[in-house]
Amino acid sequence: QVQLVESGGGLAQPGGSLRLSCAASGFTFSSYAMTWARQAPGKGLEWVSGIDDGVSTFYADSVKGRFTISRDNAKNTLYLQMNSLKPEDTALYYCAKALSSDVWRGYDAWGQGTRVTVSS
Repeated sequence: QVQLVESGGGLAQPGGSLRLSCAASGFTFSSYAMTWARQAPGKGLEWVSGIDDGVSTFYADSVKGRFTISRDNAKNTLYLQMNSLKPEDTALYYCAKALSSDVWRGYDAWGQGTRVTVSS
């Protein structure tokens, strides 16, 4: 079955960096779009970034220019490089598998999340 396992979260100082990883299994990773979303304490789920089955990437305005999404299809792994972190980036970060190669058609599998805390 589809399995998504996030890692790489932790504590970072404002202005610092973290790289999240999402190890995927149980499906043909290279054929599907993938996304990152986050949920801050006491708030709803927020879409952060998506990547299609090729090289097209998409970002929420709140992270554009600071975060970079990428994928390594040989390793079945999705990444999120987060730079210039802000306290408002504090959240539980999830990766998700799309229904197709299109980022915008919905998602049918989610990981358990990895926690990111940005604080001095």
